[in-house]
Amino acid sequence: MTQVSDRKELKVPATSNIHDDDTATIDVALLGETLLGKWASVRREARKLAGRPEVHKIEGLSIDEHRERTFEQLKYLVDHKAVHRAFPPAFGGNNDHGGNVAGYEELVVADPSLQIKAGVQWGLFGSAVLHLGTEEHHEKWLPGIMSLDIPGCFAMTEIGHGSDVASIGTTATYDPDAQEFVINTPFKAAWKEYIGNAARDGRAAVVFAHLITLGVDHGVHAFYVDLRDATGTFLEGVGGADDGLKGGLRGIDNGQLHFTKVRIPRTNLLNRYGDVSLDGTYTSSIESPGRRFFTMLGTLVQGRVSLDGAAVAASKMALTTAIRYATQRRQFNATSDTTEEVLLDYQRHQRRLLPKLATTYAASFAHEELLEKFHDVFSGEHDTDEDRQDLETLAAAFKSMSTWHALDTLQECREACGGAGYMTENRFTSLHADLDVYTTFEGDNNVLLQLVAKRLLADYAKEFRGAGFGVFARYAVGQAADLTMHRTGLRRVMQTVVDSGSEKKSAIALRDENTQRQLLTNRVEAMVADIAGELKEARNLPKDKAAEIFNQNQNDLIKAATAHAELLQWEAFTTALHKITDRGTREVLTRLRDLFGLTLIEEHLAWYLMNGRLSTQRARTLSDYINRLLTHLRPHALDLVEAFGYGPEHLRATIATGVERERQDEAMNYYRRLRAHGDAPVDEKVIIARKKRAAGSKA
Repeated sequence: MTQVSDRKELKVPATSNIHDDDTATIDVALLGETLLGKWASVRREARKLAGRPEVHKIEGLSIDEHRERTFEQLKYLVDHKAVHRAFPPAFGGNNDHGGNVAGYEELVVADPSLQIKAGVQWGLFGSAVLHLGTEEHHEKWLPGIMSLDIPGCFAMTEIGHGSDVASIGTTATYDPDAQEFVINTPFKAAWKEYIGNAARDGRAAVVFAHLITLGVDHGVHAFYVDLRDATGTFLEGVGGADDGLKGGLRGIDNGQLHFTKVRIPRTNLLNRYGDVSLDGTYTSSIESPGRRFFTMLGTLVQGRVSLDGAAVAASKMALTTAIRYATQRRQFNATSDTTEEVLLDYQRHQRRLLPKLATTYAASFAHEELLEKFHDVFSGEHDTDEDRQDLETLAAAFKSMSTWHALDTLQECREACGGAGYMTENRFTSLHADLDVYTTFEGDNNVLLQLVAKRLLADYAKEFRGAGFGVFARYAVGQAADLTMHRTGLRRVMQTVVDSGSEKKSAIALRDENTQRQLLTNRVEAMVADIAGELKEARNLPKDKAAEIFNQNQNDLIKAATAHAELLQWEAFTTALHKITDRGTREVLTRLRDLFGLTLIEEHLAWYLMNGRLSTQRARTLSDYINRLLTHLRPHALDLVEAFGYGPEHLRATIATGVERERQDEAMNYYRRLRAHGDAPVDEKVIIARKKRAAGSKA
């Protein structure tokens, strides 16, 4: 727990004002419970398991040793009933889809390789059978998948197309005479690549391939394919290779898979959304091929949801270690001749770590909303096409933001801890290496953000679908007035008049919740409107010309999607903030939310100024006000990371144990004793100063 000497222990007056009261304290237990969210009990259970040495990563293992240990750890999870939550009650589960993901993502604190390998086995391979298969498939394969008797692979990605699943080259051609599908990878670019469990452990795979029957390609479907026999030898027609040494996640045996006329029974087609009869006739409950494709892929969104949560957890661990260290490590004499300053008292150190802390809180609250949305869809409580589209968009947005943020946070925390941060024992470099690939699997982040942007454009277009001339005319006039106001500087003038040149009034405006919401929202709306205007003419052009226009706006599309994701995180933070009942905790979190929102505005300040969304007075005030927020938040930094709830068995970082405080106290006590006994040597600078004073007095 946080020591009293490291924080202010003051009671909150009943009349304290948010932002202006420096006596607020945090109820760490209450905040910790809020962060645990809806599945608090599952998270506590999962963290207890993740704190056990049996599942911890051992640094320095060879690749073979690490792979063997990770596979054995999967058995440990099975033995401790940590893999069953999402499966049907008939197989020992309880259909708890949200709790299942919440539990898996906590495994990142033990070893990211274990988290991902468990995700491959039960979150991808097992979930594909569960969600794309029927009861017959469930009864045949789920018990072995759950018990690890059938270690499996999720064979979707190909070396030739990566995230472009619709264009994969693998085919599954139906042979009506034999009532079998023939799985084939006709060229090397169609080989399945980077497939977890493929190099060593996988005995079967869910293989994604174009279903071809009676000469018609019905698009990508999923097939259950046996890979190896009991001895681990590839079956006839199946081949593969070990991907070898990777930058991280070395406990996972990633590899390639290829198929040469591999025959499987017709019933191995996972046929929930599309089936082939004995004579080769194809049927589907979803008529549109495009909608069918995205429905099938949508059932597998939990990988992105899990990566989002794991990345947030890694950021929390990194900040806990770095902030604990920053409140103990002393460097330079800024205010005293004898006592050095702790790192976190320096403004630059606060600027490095506290905005990252604010973003992590925003990402954590956003992830909880995503997790609840995921559970609602997969439990059937709210499972409409619109719900699934919302889930896909949220998962794409938050996974992208949190995985990038985790890498940035790990790097900043590493640097903020100096040479100590570079030591493997403190885990920054190890976690960074393992989480690096999170930004590109389950969808490259840039590709995912394009999906988000396309959804924004689609929603934008819906606003005018079926609208008459009058609606368009009023909108055009409104847009023209809005652009005139912003681009001629009228909005800036109005803001300056309201502020009357007062820095205090500017600060009051900036910390206003509605002002922050408006600034963040307006940026998204303006960016989407601008892009929609640019793309409008592409609708009537040939495909190649339309693609060229789209490509010219691709970077702006990703920027708009990023701005949208940031807004959603801010809204999630604000929603959670309003649910906090303890006044002191709410006041501190309000400052932290403000730090998140205003840091975003500061980051994009050029856009706000160029587009007339901020006056120069408010822009000048912004950085100074952020610095004030940092000063107010500094006394609460330890409490804010303490609320994350990670103990020494999770952090496993030497510099987070208090050893630095012991070193600093030992050094200070040593110099105190020297001075007390008169044994301290005299600094040469003191002698020089005495001589100068003596010379001056003689003169």
